[in-house]
Amino acid sequence: MIVDIDPANDVSKFGRLIRQHRVRIGMTQRQLADFSTISVRAIRDLEQGKARRPRQDTVRLIAEALRLGPRARADLTSAATLGQLVFGPLPGSGDEMPAPPITTDPLIAREPELAALQNELASGGERLVNVVGLSGVGKTRLVLEVATRLHASDGMPVLWHAMTDAVADHRKQMAESLAEMVRAAVEDLFAGQSGGVAAFVDLVSEAPALLVIDGADGRSPRPERLELLLRGCPELRLIVTSDRAWGVPPERLFLLGPLELPHLSDIRDAGTLARVPAVRLFLDRVLQVRPQYTLSDADVPAVAEICRQVDGLPAALRAAASWLVVYELEVLYRCLDGDPEGLLGHAAGPDGGCGYRDDLMRHLDRLPADDRELLGALCEFGGEFELDDVVTLTGLPLPDAGRRLRSLLLHGVVRPWYEASRCRFEVLNLVLACHLTAAVPATCRS
Repeated sequence: MIVDIDPANDVSKFGRLIRQHRVRIGMTQRQLADFSTISVRAIRDLEQGKARRPRQDTVRLIAEALRLGPRARADLTSAATLGQLVFGPLPGSGDEMPAPPITTDPLIAREPELAALQNELASGGERLVNVVGLSGVGKTRLVLEVATRLHASDGMPVLWHAMTDAVADHRKQMAESLAEMVRAAVEDLFAGQSGGVAAFVDLVSEAPALLVIDGADGRSPRPERLELLLRGCPELRLIVTSDRAWGVPPERLFLLGPLELPHLSDIRDAGTLARVPAVRLFLDRVLQVRPQYTLSDADVPAVAEICRQVDGLPAALRAAASWLVVYELEVLYRCLDGDPEGLLGHAAGPDGGCGYRDDLMRHLDRLPADDRELLGALCEFGGEFELDDVVTLTGLPLPDAGRRLRSLLLHGVVRPWYEASRCRFEVLNLVLACHLTAAVPATCRS
């Protein structure tokens, strides 16, 4: 259900402003229609408050035809925004507009990524953002923070749908009736059978809203359904978390990599190391099991190496820190150095299901065959390599080898790093360990 905001005042204010500016400069409705390329009937309906859905393009064309200055243009745009459609309460949904799920888990050390996504979606510069990355890199948590901020600062309704196999570490905020409508639309987007997208378009129409599809791993939308969704809802923003690119316009691929790791120059003192993103998250989790802990200069080497061993992956950092309830730092470092993915295998859910290691193995199993073959060769090569090594291992020309390497980067299983103006790459430690041991229960890989 969609409702208007006080149409007796806000929409008529927009119409009054158009008429006041038009009369002030001695312009008739016909002349305004000619200059703005908007029909006379549309101008008349807007001035009389009969049309309550002014598009952004309509507002812009009228403002240009009236030759409004910055302040008058801003006032007209504000009045139009107040008159636009927004989500109203559905039966049983309460009085508030749809909101993102609630989480008590703070987002740490993702400020640049958060700012970039929030700005792109708030401005409308991007309408389809696909956040891709390795399992455990924090895609869901980042998107949840973006949605929360857009809802709080811009009043944007958030329609959140988690796929059946997505990890849900937050509490739902959406009414069942609305959640069912969103679920049907998402299913139709991928399967193209139920008519759910058309129903979604009828409901949302021109209202601004954010649709989140969390955990779309291994799925790609039907292009005609995606086009119907974006064309039918011109103010809709769609953000997805997935393990791969969709490869459809107007997709904006946002690769979320692991947190920044300590460099040699960072390992000087505790204060310097504590500012490194991966270390910030690790120390935050350490304080949950050891509230009195303070990073000392003596602990700097061990903490830096622990963060490196787990590649700066947020899920792995949290799992590693949880071991400090029984281990000392040096013991934890030695265990991770010998068997990192085995030590992290305990990170299972409350139902006793598969842990982080098994999530990682499922991600590797879903890689395209050519990518798995190249990744295996790079692991056997030692894990550190340059583009020329990919050429040698594959026998492919340089451009083709570059495309194969780019695919591995987009799947999050290797990372770039720079040394003396040379670009080098490395397979993540946990990926390397999984390849070498292949120790994953068959029940978790099914």
